[in-house]
Amino acid sequence: MRSGFTLATAPFCRGLNVRRSSGGAGLCRLQSAAGVPSSVPGSPRGSRAMELSDANLQTLTEYLKKTLDPDPAIRRPAEKFLESVEGNQNYPLLLLTLLEKSQDNVIKVCASVTFKNYIKRNWRIIEDEPNKICEADRVAIKANIVHLMLSSPEQIQKQLSDAISIIGREDFPQKWPDLLTEMVNRFQSGDFHVINGVLRTAHSLFKRYRHEFKSNELWTEIKLVLDAFALPLTNLFKATIELCSTHANDASALRILFSSLILISKLFYSLNFQDLPEFFEDNMETWMNNFHTLLTLDNKLLQTDDEEEAGLLELLKSQICDNAALYAQKYDEEFQRYLPRFVTAIWNLLVTTGQEVKYDLLVSNAIQFLASVCERPHYKNLFEDQNTLTSICEKVIVPNMEFRAADEEAFEDNSEEYIRRDLEGSDIDTRRRAACDLVRGLCKFFEGPVTGIFSGYVNSMLQEYVKNPSVNWKHKDAAIYLVTSLASKAQTQKHGITQANELVNLTEFFVNHILPDLKSANVNEFPVLKADGIKYIMIFRNQVPKEHLLVSIPLLISHLQAESIVVHTYAAHALERLFTMRGPHNATLFTAAEIAPFVEILLTNLFKALTLPGSSENEYIMKAIMRSFSLLQEAIIPYIPTLITQLTQKLLAVSKNPSKPHFNHYMFEAICLSIRITCKANPTAVVNFEEALFLVFTEILQNDVQEFIPYVFQVMSLLLETHKNDIPSSYMALFPHLLQPVLWERTGNIPALVRLLQAFLERGSNTIASAAADKIPGLLGVFQKLIASKANDHQGFYLLNSIIEHLPPESVDQYRKQIFILLFQRLQNSKTTKFIKSFLVFINLYCIRYGALALQEIFDGIQPKTPLLQSLIGLFELPEDDTIPDEEHFIDIEDTPGYQTAFSQLAFAGKKEHDPVGQMVNNPKIHLAQSLHKLSTACPGRVPSMVSTSLNAEALQYLQGYLQAASVTLL
Repeated sequence: MRSGFTLATAPFCRGLNVRRSSGGAGLCRLQSAAGVPSSVPGSPRGSRAMELSDANLQTLTEYLKKTLDPDPAIRRPAEKFLESVEGNQNYPLLLLTLLEKSQDNVIKVCASVTFKNYIKRNWRIIEDEPNKICEADRVAIKANIVHLMLSSPEQIQKQLSDAISIIGREDFPQKWPDLLTEMVNRFQSGDFHVINGVLRTAHSLFKRYRHEFKSNELWTEIKLVLDAFALPLTNLFKATIELCSTHANDASALRILFSSLILISKLFYSLNFQDLPEFFEDNMETWMNNFHTLLTLDNKLLQTDDEEEAGLLELLKSQICDNAALYAQKYDEEFQRYLPRFVTAIWNLLVTTGQEVKYDLLVSNAIQFLASVCERPHYKNLFEDQNTLTSICEKVIVPNMEFRAADEEAFEDNSEEYIRRDLEGSDIDTRRRAACDLVRGLCKFFEGPVTGIFSGYVNSMLQEYVKNPSVNWKHKDAAIYLVTSLASKAQTQKHGITQANELVNLTEFFVNHILPDLKSANVNEFPVLKADGIKYIMIFRNQVPKEHLLVSIPLLISHLQAESIVVHTYAAHALERLFTMRGPHNATLFTAAEIAPFVEILLTNLFKALTLPGSSENEYIMKAIMRSFSLLQEAIIPYIPTLITQLTQKLLAVSKNPSKPHFNHYMFEAICLSIRITCKANPTAVVNFEEALFLVFTEILQNDVQEFIPYVFQVMSLLLETHKNDIPSSYMALFPHLLQPVLWERTGNIPALVRLLQAFLERGSNTIASAAADKIPGLLGVFQKLIASKANDHQGFYLLNSIIEHLPPESVDQYRKQIFILLFQRLQNSKTTKFIKSFLVFINLYCIRYGALALQEIFDGIQPKTPLLQSLIGLFELPEDDTIPDEEHFIDIEDTPGYQTAFSQLAFAGKKEHDPVGQMVNNPKIHLAQSLHKLSTACPGRVPSMVSTSLNAEALQYLQGYLQAASVTLL
């Protein structure tokens, strides 16, 4: 598809697809000294070969050392240099040679990490993009990496194991059929350093089976793995357990053997997750008996003094609890005879395990096992007895809901992690979360008795608190958590609790026990209880009546000033959640008028909260700012000058080192809202926003802040679309730079750049045609680049449609035929459902803009006698094809590996839907009938004969129906 746009494509494509090395004297040393050709057959386009020489190894060592330097002036150029040469042939082999031969352990580790990251970025072959690693390197890597990994120290082994799993995800089994055989053969070595390397690699390779969707391809792969791996794994499991008995008094041997058992147990989980394999069903006795033995094992030599870090024994028992829970949930019939033994063993484990942090994973997995068992109708009888329920509540649930010293420490000193666990549901392995899940599980069949038992605990805890609040506040914390667990039947992140326990009076508890804490004048008193109260509002916002929620809003605004990061974060999050609630007719539950009395204090406290220690980039606060703008609309206009100043200052500060993607996204959304709301009331205010923002935007673009560039383009599109008259000169100065190939190399830039070019065409088509006509071939070069990609062809059509709709016809005339040739070539070579739909939209737009005759002429010029009327009727009558053919897939930008920043659409910078036809055509079928009638009136007798000879019988029948519906005939 080189023909056409020759002037545009030469400069346009020269910067694309090619990663030529650049890097001064050091680079020359890395090139072949023996006159290697500048480009190697079978290698990435534009790459050069490097010699596997001592000189090159030495140069690579020097640059790797520099990447470890804390001084960015030394570190960044070294990183850039390595990035610039990584497209060269033999580069990965130099890294592998270095980590094998170097005498410096730091360099070996650095080389292994660099190699892993290189594989992560470059191994996947992406359609429409050049292969980043040449075939010879791929073959050499796969031939050597397993041996190298198994003969390396553990620290390096882990990095290479990860690299193997990344390669395996892409190449195993089709392109790497001997991987499994090579790994299984190593089990025979008897060297547990090697065996553990194999197990670690197998685990990272097979753990994706836990979350993959079922498919024939997946089943085929798992069957292949089971045929080769299940028997050797089972034999290794039995042999390892025997060795544990033999070496029961040798601590160092036990540590290695138990590391193996942990990995074997993880592999068991992965291989059994999708379905119960026949092999494991036949060998269930072996596995379950040994798992049960290990669960009840207690060897003093494996116990650790560390109270924080889980030891090998705890990690193994945790995984066995997971394996038992998997079988209890998914294969209850086959597992039934083993279950009572596991319930007894896990119950004993729970009542004898201490409160130390190192046991958290074990205890939470053990409780989760009980939770999964008690939910199954098969096992209901195990829990029916009132004494059993009381015992579970007393000995398992209540003790594991207590707020421990470790929790308090996290609340105060590691608030980000505390919030992540508590608010975002990543508390999956905490004791509290597991206990809460067990309460829900028990309530499924025993809601009445369980609620009764816990009501007594809640009341006694609250009474203890009242006796001495400053000492007994943890009792109230546990009571609130218990009530929350009891009342929550079903919950979503978006809506909070969607189904509640009717036996718990949530409003009464809110009024008597939550509101008083929040009404206390001192926002810094009892911070944990404040956080509990705010979280209660968040969770039960759909159950607590609106009038009570309205009372809480000023209280939440006050708590934005709390010193505790958790408290002011929860306050911001609660406000944001309340402002998104929906009332009747899908309107927001709270109106701008209801929040109006608090506008000033709300905005002041939200922006003040960003100045509190630890919250300068707090995503919850920024999201609450965005949501407040969205709810309040015109009510924020008086404050905009101050707010936009604060937002641009914050933008400038974070652009120096963007590290919080969600915070950054909500900040740009807030900026977009400020522009939209203000310019809706006063369009001329757009100039003020440009003055405030363009200096910062210029700095972001000049410093190439990759994370922010797509956002900047989206905000600029919004600003440009707000202009009503001609395009300002400041934008036209930017226009040529938008066509530079380097910008289009980053996938994340493409949607934002296309949107910005569309805004230029929409607002400044005449200016472009008169003052920048030499840039039109560049625009079409961009279209040609995009249309060649299955991932981005729709973006190419967006751009092309804007060119056709807005540029004066004479500016495009000379290129029109070539545009169609490109589109037909793509249709012929690689058509997809998405491409065809986009092509049909373009054809219709072209017809509207230039007329049906122009379309017929251009079709006849390329492919004579195209039956347009027949095709049009077919388009009306054929069912819409929503299927995606097997060979067609849409690449998700988020999944694209490499440095590139993924594109994030700003909701409040959204482009208004534009219909070029507008209200001109309400019913296209009737419009066709009326148009044919008009034509036949002008040329009597000619149209009916042309129609009858050019249409098949079915199409003629449809056309008759259109004519009847329009009440017209052909003359």
